[in-house]
Amino acid sequence: MLLLVFVSVVVAGCGGGGDKPKDKPAAEQPKVTTIKVGHVLAPDHPYTIGLKKFAELVDQKTQGKVKVEVFHSSQLGNERDMIEALQLGTQQMALVSTAPLAGFTKKFLVFDLPFIFKDYQSAYKVLDGEIGQGILKTLDSVGIVGLTYWENGFRHVTNSKRPINKPEDLKGLKIRLMENPIHMDTFRTMGADPTPMAFGELFTALQQGTVDGQENPVPIIWTSKFYEVQKHMSLTGHFYAAAPLLVSKKFFDGLSPEIQKALKEAAVEARDFERDLLAQQNKDFVGKLKEKGMNILEVDKTPFKEAVKPVYAKYEAEIGKELIEKVISAQ
Repeated sequence: MLLLVFVSVVVAGCGGGGDKPKDKPAAEQPKVTTIKVGHVLAPDHPYTIGLKKFAELVDQKTQGKVKVEVFHSSQLGNERDMIEALQLGTQQMALVSTAPLAGFTKKFLVFDLPFIFKDYQSAYKVLDGEIGQGILKTLDSVGIVGLTYWENGFRHVTNSKRPINKPEDLKGLKIRLMENPIHMDTFRTMGADPTPMAFGELFTALQQGTVDGQENPVPIIWTSKFYEVQKHMSLTGHFYAAAPLLVSKKFFDGLSPEIQKALKEAAVEARDFERDLLAQQNKDFVGKLKEKGMNILEVDKTPFKEAVKPVYAKYEAEIGKELIEKVISAQ
């Protein structure tokens, strides 16, 4: 008996008075979703700066649950590559021009027409309104969600030969263009010799005289240093370059409603930021281009608009006369 009592006391003294409390499991780390978004322009272009703003907003709105990584300068491929990657779900987001989207839905062709928009505010009214949002919605059927339209702005023509004050001044000039049928027909109608060429080859081609000129928005003309190889710039504003911000439908549908809402809100807020930035750069860079010795010309757009009417007639059936009229009348 004494032995049993002794053993019981020893066991109790060694902690036998109940199970030792188990350590609490470490708190689970919240899952972080990573979004890769790509575009084809330079690291200092408003696209990049705007997307970094978008990343900040998404981080804030999701309390750090979603991180956005920005890839510029075609790091994720050209625009067509990225659009196809969105369809497959191998890339989450992309910021692209409207031209390659016409290969998936013809309605985007309306934005390629010359002088389709009178000014920036007219463009915003159409793009942010029922017409533009309806066209974005057509991408759902090809596996892409269109969040909103950003912009690259109005495009202007530069050349090394002579001032361009009227359409006739373009006659015989070799002008580099994107490989876009409407764009090429526009310059062909005005008497130029449109020459499709990859953007990466353009500066050297201008420098060597392979082409006489090119057309792009002011920020690209400045950041690409075309003032070193081009003397004249005419503020023709012949094309407006909208830039849809896209997300893979496969990826988007897998997100919670709260995160979907955060992405949509951030896309619109960053859109306004990017547009404001581009407007400021347009103003600042025109002055800088003058300082670099470029001859900047304000032109009467009326004769240019008259000259390109055959382009509307040629593409009316493909785009839809009703859609063209709706875009024009909505401004």
